[in-house]
Amino acid sequence: MFDSDRWSEIWQTLSRNKLRSTLTAFGVGWGIFMLILMLGAGNGLANGVNRAFSGWASNSCFMWTQVTSIPYAGFPRGRGFSFNNSDVEAIRQRVPGVDALAPRLQLGGWSGSNNVVYDGKTGAFNVNGDVPDIMRIQGTGITGGRFLNEKDVADSRKVCVIGQRVVDVLYKVDEDPLGTFIRINGVYFKVVGTHKTKATAEMDENQDATIYVPFSTFQRAFNAMNEVHWFAITAKKGTKAGDLEKDIKKLMAERHHVHPDDEMAFGSFNVEEMFDMTNNLFLAITGLGWFVGILTLISGVVGVSNIMLVIVRERTQEIGIRRSLGATPGNITMQILLEALTLTFIAGYVGLVSGVFLLEGISAMGIDSDFFAQPEVDLTVAIVALVVLVVCGLFAGLVPARRALSIRAVEALRSGT
Repeated sequence: MFDSDRWSEIWQTLSRNKLRSTLTAFGVGWGIFMLILMLGAGNGLANGVNRAFSGWASNSCFMWTQVTSIPYAGFPRGRGFSFNNSDVEAIRQRVPGVDALAPRLQLGGWSGSNNVVYDGKTGAFNVNGDVPDIMRIQGTGITGGRFLNEKDVADSRKVCVIGQRVVDVLYKVDEDPLGTFIRINGVYFKVVGTHKTKATAEMDENQDATIYVPFSTFQRAFNAMNEVHWFAITAKKGTKAGDLEKDIKKLMAERHHVHPDDEMAFGSFNVEEMFDMTNNLFLAITGLGWFVGILTLISGVVGVSNIMLVIVRERTQEIGIRRSLGATPGNITMQILLEALTLTFIAGYVGLVSGVFLLEGISAMGIDSDFFAQPEVDLTVAIVALVVLVVCGLFAGLVPARRALSIRAVEALRSGT
């Protein structure tokens, strides 16, 4: 295997016709290059999407009320209604799959913005009434101070946590907002913390322009007593968010006199379903990458096999002399297999390294977006690709090796005369 004469002979054989060997090797190298490139691009898409939604709990769902579309229990269709405080406890007691439950309020509605004043400066920002559990569902990074706690909610404290956009608009550069007071719709709140969203998706950019106040304080300060605008919920381990969503809708329909079949009465957004769909998409992209790459690699390997058949035909007399001098079938087979394996491995390794360098170059250039970031291939993929190379190299040499063994010494010697 490590005979220097044998490897010298292999090199001489492959370099005898450099153009032919180079063109043959190109097909194998291109196959591995495309495989690495497609897998890296798929990972780049996955990294971008995962980063874009890094602030979301993957097992969560959100639910709100709309208007009824079916008359029920004496109530007409088109009736509007709201969740209330008692629904929170009802969900906790009657829906066992709930992990974190956060009732939420927003001043001005989902898209509402409100006048916030500090030191003569005014800005329009989202104002949410929340409980501490919201951090387990739709997380944001605390950059200073703290987030809301249970004591804030229990005592209806007039405190708030402001986003980075709020800091940029209302405060001077290098001014510390902690401990200051801002006025929201005429009510003063003490700033106890600042936050910045972890997510990069465009849909989450407005979180940096969000002000969090305690849920109970919001109800008292902004005339929203016994109101809940929507729920944010996560499921316990082993429970699907979709099943949880159905159970809560069924319970809320019962409590608010909504027809059980009224699909328009409640709105919802299931993050788990979105994550599952995205993961399945990336799985399909990865599978497509392997499929296309391996098919391209196989076409290159077929070329190697054909070239090795040509080489065997050119070396008919040489093989005959070896057989007549006592070379065993194993020696002949090993020689042909090593030649095919060497050509395949060198070409594939060059394609592998080229693909990795290209991906690293793209990462170094900072070609990032909301849905594409850091294309890469991990060590496992590289090892698998090398194993595929070795297997393909062996297969490329099998047919030429069998052809070499079928050559009879006498006929081979006669062909050279």
